[in-house]
Amino acid sequence: MSQHFLLSKAARSLSLARVARLSDEEAHDCFCQIRWAENEGKPFCPRCGCVAVYTYKTRRLYKCKGCNHQFSVTSGTIFASRKLPVGTYLLAIAIFANGAKGHSALQLSRDLDCQYKTAYVMAHKIREAIAVDQKSGETLTGEISVDGAYFGGHIRPANWKENRVDRRLARNQNGKRRVVVVAREHKGRTLTEVFKSEGEAIPFIEANVHADATIHADEAASWDRLHATYLTRRINHEECYSDGAACTNQAESFFSRLRRAEIGTHHHISGRYLSAYASEMAWREDRRRMSNSEQYLMMAAAAAAHPVSRQWKGYWQRSA
Repeated sequence: MSQHFLLSKAARSLSLARVARLSDEEAHDCFCQIRWAENEGKPFCPRCGCVAVYTYKTRRLYKCKGCNHQFSVTSGTIFASRKLPVGTYLLAIAIFANGAKGHSALQLSRDLDCQYKTAYVMAHKIREAIAVDQKSGETLTGEISVDGAYFGGHIRPANWKENRVDRRLARNQNGKRRVVVVAREHKGRTLTEVFKSEGEAIPFIEANVHADATIHADEAASWDRLHATYLTRRINHEECYSDGAACTNQAESFFSRLRRAEIGTHHHISGRYLSAYASEMAWREDRRRMSNSEQYLMMAAAAAAHPVSRQWKGYWQRSA
């Protein structure tokens, strides 16, 4: 029997110990190589793009010869105005990349020996960076699986069968539940968005799925409107999950990863940030066949290319 890729040696090409042992100088050079890869790791001005820069000997700062702008290796990135060493951020990305079902902020704070608030914001900054990387690209084409699943705000069922509450009924919901809608190419990209109901997702699908694509969906009435735009194949899940013509197993595979992340790693996901967690799981699902070192480099490159976060910069000062 052939060995699963995730169990093979090729999937384990990143050593956390090696990243943790990087000196400040080595970590700085590593981040330079990632951020300015198109210039062979040599810094250039993030404001005007000039490649002629001064280097300070006493501090790790650069000054542009063209516009006199001073900048560091993290200036203008999602880690701007940092207070921790660069090596700590590289280690955080490496730890975050190794979590198959995500990585909780509490565990990250223990791994890095930092405050929970610091780890919480750091993890969300990484999620924001890879979410942009995940959603950038052309519209989805080919065979597309579309489905929705509700998360959060549920009423826990009673222990006795005759007293259990049907969570699908509107009267038994507290209004906090949100549906994560996924549109997933067969052997391709995964796009997600959060809505109050599946019916609200139609404009999202029409904006991100090419008109020539074939949609695979279940029998929910929310997807009836898709027939007006797409060739749509429906599957009745009460009878089967695949009938040879229609199948939404690609979407179900994504939801299983997101559900296990909610139950086994984070335990609770606020509806306010559900979209960020869904995008993270979509990123992980699409890159599950890549080694952990490839995922680490892609996360680090996304963080280095992402501008300053307007949502997470100064988050705790605003939320205090």
